[in-house]
Amino acid sequence: MTTIKASCPTCGEVELTPADVALMVCSHAPLSYYAFTCGTCSEEVGKPADDHVVSLLVSGGVPAQVWEMPAEALEVKAGPSLSYDDLLDFALELGTTDFLADAAASRVRA
Repeated sequence: MTTIKASCPTCGEVELTPADVALMVCSHAPLSYYAFTCGTCSEEVGKPADDHVVSLLVSGGVPAQVWEMPAEALEVKAGPSLSYDDLLDFALELGTTDFLADAAASRVRA
């Protein structure tokens, strides 16, 4: 059986089997990672996985789960960032107005 060596931030080097490792390969390569639960301290450990690490893990028998990065997440955003006050105002407005119901009602009348 294949033994995979990884490091736990608490326990140091640990030995894993392919079944102990989850490999998540993203369509946007910098977001690929692998994760495991340390057998000694039970801590969930996640580490980045570049192309070399992905190749090593797959060759060691770890199945890769591919996930797609939504295109919207990679879009360049223009304008100022939302502040805490902006978010609070938005949340308070949602509690007082039902824009969707108002829009639907206006279409029914027309």
